[in-house]
Amino acid sequence: MSTTPRGQVENDIKMALKAGEKERLSTLRMLLAAIKNEIIASGSEVDEDRFVALVRKAIKQRRESAGFFLKGDRAESAAKEEREIEFLHPYLPQQVSEEEIRQAVTDFIADQELSGPAAMGTVMKEMMARFGARADGSVVSRLARETLLS
Repeated sequence: MSTTPRGQVENDIKMALKAGEKERLSTLRMLLAAIKNEIIASGSEVDEDRFVALVRKAIKQRRESAGFFLKGDRAESAAKEEREIEFLHPYLPQQVSEEEIRQAVTDFIADQELSGPAAMGTVMKEMMARFGARADGSVVSRLARETLLS
């Protein structure tokens, strides 16, 4: 089995094809297309960080679509988007708990004696450097904002 993200997705596509999992196959083919587009755009193989960014983007798009489908009273289409999200989640690294992020944000703000919305950039830069792909930026942002404004 290949250790590159592209190789991993290609292997999973073969397994989904053999198992007859049409929905999973379709989702993984879309992810592979995004990887290939990134390779063409950058001129180099996709590294782990860019791969995680592509997966996060795909999940975000599906969450937004599911929300629109629910607003449009199309529950079946929203459920399909949610299933696709579940197919993509295994490609993300193990995520840090929200409580662990909250504690790190609180400790950093206290150590650096930061306050107010102007310190948001400093906190975000430090937390994303600390946690990287293991933390969702929107969660870090929300917790930092809550802590700085309280």
